[in-house]
Amino acid sequence: MLSNIFTGLFDTTATTVISVSDFIICIVVALIIGAFITWVYTYKSRYTASFAITLAMLPAVVCIVIMMVNGNVGAGVAVAGAFSLVRFRSVPGTAKEIGTIFLAMAAGLIAGMGYLAFAVLFALIMGMVMLVLNISGFGTHKRATCDRTLRITIPEDLNYGSAFDDLFEKYLIGCEIVSVKTTNMGSLYKLTYHITLKDLAREKSFIDELRCRNGNLEIAIMQQEVNTNEL
Repeated sequence: MLSNIFTGLFDTTATTVISVSDFIICIVVALIIGAFITWVYTYKSRYTASFAITLAMLPAVVCIVIMMVNGNVGAGVAVAGAFSLVRFRSVPGTAKEIGTIFLAMAAGLIAGMGYLAFAVLFALIMGMVMLVLNISGFGTHKRATCDRTLRITIPEDLNYGSAFDDLFEKYLIGCEIVSVKTTNMGSLYKLTYHITLKDLAREKSFIDELRCRNGNLEIAIMQQEVNTNEL
């Protein structure tokens, strides 16, 4: 019975014509798979509504393409791949987005070949793997939660090259100056650092000591942004 479940929908069909019922079944299964993959991708992740909708529909689109080329996998993959990569012509995607798109394409391809049980099994296995990796924080740097961007304003007579060295050594694991900009007709400097705090609980103490050092001018500490346009 198990072998019957994993038999291709078109394996026993003598003719190349696809029936309406088989067509609808493949589309419905592909849409369900797309909805599942979209749910896994969006779980505890940042996403846009347009990408989520596209991801949910992609397996069905690929499935239709494969069915309409009468099982010619080479032509089907070429056409479906061209369609799916249109999104990245203007805005580069992250590695996670590209990987999820290929996952949705593979599931749609399997469904389009008529192997619906294999398509569902593949989506379940890969979806569960993705879900576990998301929940476990796999690949996330252990100190990522302590990474911050520090922006501090100092008077022009303060030597920023060594003015905060003792405080940085006391509160930070690492520090890298990113930019230096003059403001207020050159009377002030605005400095931007990428820093890693030793202890998040001591963040306020760090700011207070910086305020004493820079004459209580503007200080800002924020979550360090990651360039989403890079793989």
